[in-house]
Amino acid sequence: MYLGLDLGTSGLRALLVDEAGAPIASESHAYAGAHPHPGWSEQDPAHWVAAVDLVLGKLKADHPERMAAMRGIGVSGHMHGATLLDAAGEVLRPCILWNDTRSFEEAAELDAIDGVRALSGNIVFPGFTAPKLLWVKRNEPEVFEKVAKVLLPAAYMNFFLTASYFADMSDSAGTSWLDVGARDWSDTLLAAGDMRADQMPDLVEGCEVGGTLRPDLADRWGMPASCVVVGGAGDNAAAACGVGAMSEGTGFVSLGTSGVLLTGRDGYAPLPESAVHTFCHAVPGQWYQMGVILAATDSLNWLSRITGTKPADLASELDEVNGPSSLRFLPYLSGERTPHNDSAIRGAFLNLEVAHERRDMTQAVMEGVAFALRDSAEALRSTGADLQSLLAIGGGAASRFWVQTIATLLDTPLDLPEAGDFGAALGAARLAMVGSGAGSVDDIMTRPAVAETIEPVADLRTAYEDAYQRWREIYPGVRTLK
Repeated sequence: MYLGLDLGTSGLRALLVDEAGAPIASESHAYAGAHPHPGWSEQDPAHWVAAVDLVLGKLKADHPERMAAMRGIGVSGHMHGATLLDAAGEVLRPCILWNDTRSFEEAAELDAIDGVRALSGNIVFPGFTAPKLLWVKRNEPEVFEKVAKVLLPAAYMNFFLTASYFADMSDSAGTSWLDVGARDWSDTLLAAGDMRADQMPDLVEGCEVGGTLRPDLADRWGMPASCVVVGGAGDNAAAACGVGAMSEGTGFVSLGTSGVLLTGRDGYAPLPESAVHTFCHAVPGQWYQMGVILAATDSLNWLSRITGTKPADLASELDEVNGPSSLRFLPYLSGERTPHNDSAIRGAFLNLEVAHERRDMTQAVMEGVAFALRDSAEALRSTGADLQSLLAIGGGAASRFWVQTIATLLDTPLDLPEAGDFGAALGAARLAMVGSGAGSVDDIMTRPAVAETIEPVADLRTAYEDAYQRWREIYPGVRTLK
């Protein structure tokens, strides 16, 4: 048996899979974050520890024989979070999360240093880890002086499970401290942010064993003392492992809280100025690139809150793609990453009129997200990425209207996987399988069966292209308004 742990922003999920990689059972537990000031987003790592103990306790109670046969564990985590530990391994302050924007000035400062983009392969975004530590140094110097280790959330879970400090390449690539091409910590990048190599965890590949489960935890959860913990992955790399998006031309569109357009790359081809993320993949010798928009289904959730209508009910009002709306929506509710790298921009409706109804607003929101994903597609293509084989995943993919709109705007068919358990938890379990010797990457990281392929609407391609070009003109004007 193998276990995948998906450490998310809003909760932790544990997925138990058998020797064939088939899901057997899962448990999850929710927890909250804190937002003590505008732009701040934090979480107490004690919530993660309590959650994993709870879900694994439930799995032990319900599946004792399977837990006793556990060979390996993989952890997927939300990226970029700064978990600061002292010399005794104690947490110094709440983890500063990926969606925290307080360090925008520090990010701009680091990004302007000659050579930083070239070594890291990326713009230094405010959500990345390095600017957070520079912010801590300047605003909480008493904390900064005690920092012995900086761990990403998944690496902190690895530490809790094994008492060893290790992190995988895919997650570490989002710190702005990793030489992403060389797959190693960069002394130059660390020095730029006033950090040292001894404050970093050891680096392993995502499918490489990093440690063995602590004996006390093995006994507590009914697992063998020989159970190993692999490097794991950042959440999007783990999701790619879960759907077999490992190599050139394979990828996915994810309609989750944020929106992601990701493709595997067989080589290292950064283009930082495009605001595309270029990261190590979770397996040796591979990389991946992605465009990220910060509010995908979160845009629909926002409309749901202000209209008092469930997101699924809003989406159900739209069934066929009949052409773009004249109402425009910018989905920049929390700023934007690809392609703008703008933490200050905010969302907007344009062309509202008295005749518009809730359904029109829903269509505009969905189209705004689709337009933003087209922005990401253009940025990815500028790096030479091939978007020929894409899956549509995430909660928003349940809307045929949304998927077909995106397919039309990308001019690319989108495959819907058969019903099943895909995503980061499965990807983490697959990494554990490879690390435990259950098979090779090619054997384990397979693509799911396709239930249906959603084709672009050929007759509407020109109309959507025209609408997209007009939509692109909105951002430069809106960004100057207050």
